[in-house]
Amino acid sequence: MNLLSRSSLKRLLAALLLAGVVTLMTGAPGGYGVPAYTGLHGSFLERVSYFGLFRTQRWFLFLTLGIIAWLVSTYYQRHSLTIRRRLEPVMAIPTQVMQRRTNRWVLIGLVVIVTIFIPKLVHQQFWMYLIVEQIGVWILLALGLNVVVGFAGLLDLGFAAFYAIGAYATAWFTGVLPTPAPFNHPIPTLWCIPIGVGLAMVFGIILGIPTLRLRGDYLAIVTLGFALIIDDFVGTQSGLTGGGEGSLTVPKFAVHVGPVHYTWGISPTPYYYLCFLFVVIFLIAFTALEYSRVGRAWVAIREDEVAAESIGINPLKYKVMAFAVGAASGGFGGVLTAGLIGNINPTLFQYQVSVNVLILVIFGGMGSIWGVAIGAIIVQFVTSYLDNYQPWGYQLNDLYMYIGALLIIMMIFRPAGILPSRRRQREIQSFEVDHEGHLDEVLTGDEP
Repeated sequence: MNLLSRSSLKRLLAALLLAGVVTLMTGAPGGYGVPAYTGLHGSFLERVSYFGLFRTQRWFLFLTLGIIAWLVSTYYQRHSLTIRRRLEPVMAIPTQVMQRRTNRWVLIGLVVIVTIFIPKLVHQQFWMYLIVEQIGVWILLALGLNVVVGFAGLLDLGFAAFYAIGAYATAWFTGVLPTPAPFNHPIPTLWCIPIGVGLAMVFGIILGIPTLRLRGDYLAIVTLGFALIIDDFVGTQSGLTGGGEGSLTVPKFAVHVGPVHYTWGISPTPYYYLCFLFVVIFLIAFTALEYSRVGRAWVAIREDEVAAESIGINPLKYKVMAFAVGAASGGFGGVLTAGLIGNINPTLFQYQVSVNVLILVIFGGMGSIWGVAIGAIIVQFVTSYLDNYQPWGYQLNDLYMYIGALLIIMMIFRPAGILPSRRRQREIQSFEVDHEGHLDEVLTGDEP
């Protein structure tokens, strides 16, 4: 192997440059007085362990990592086809196993059983709270956005608005906002679930109708503007929403029907089961929609709107439907958050929430219901752990840097997500086969 070829040298320089950037970005933060000196000195000259062998300065450790990355990338570049061909049989085993319906149902049953018994396995209330608030709710948000982005192909950067609508609708109807509850008659929090879901769907329709002629970046900008409007409204209208201080304490969920009297209380376990119930409901509903006439219409619009309209599909109807259906799970996520946290405020619904949810969809696999759910579990668990324990010198401000790096790696090596939908996987495989076939023709001189 010629490690000193021109392309290898370019990759070496790129790896060393990347190692330097990572060394700087993951190092000590700069101070207000001497930001450059503090940041550079701490990032490059701080003494750290060299893989447990001895202590050295940080730049030497990251230099080693850069050289290792260069060697791996060079080897992969020269043997990529061989590596992929050898990995294909191994990677195909899960697909072959899951092709049988019996195996799929057995796996789903095991997942359901393990999920039901998680509260028995997790004894710390802190982690149960994180599972509900940082994982369960975000699974709901990711499933809803997947309908809009993954199924219909509509880039929505304003999904946090539906999350906020569900939460503030709950606070309004339970009478904990400065604005009196409708008809001055607060209702129990549990009965706010259909109201929050319904209002979110109504606003989804309101957002969908004026954006029907927009596509791509223009649609993304409009939806982002919608999220910023909602964020600004709930943050500045102190007389209506409580402004920056937020609401008073939202009453806990409670059921009082006949002989049944139950209040959720402060334990997160009942909220966990409520969230689990609605996650299952949305999984079933969205799966049914995916394989229905509506789901096929969404896919047709996503692939080619003009062609879809030419065969009789009404883009107006199905785009609005996508926004409304996707907003439903966002609205319920807001209701659940309001009941779990109690006091809601605008910081919970800033536009970064929309970006985070979109990251979960991309990471899990756009258009893949199970992929999005698994992606939300992985990403939210890791970020929650890093935020609360901060291992290995991790800094809270570096979160989006690592998430950005993760997305870059995913787009290079796994563009369809960790668990892509079968339709999208077939599309990517077909493209790769055509591309490799054309490359072989060029290299062998057999191109017509």
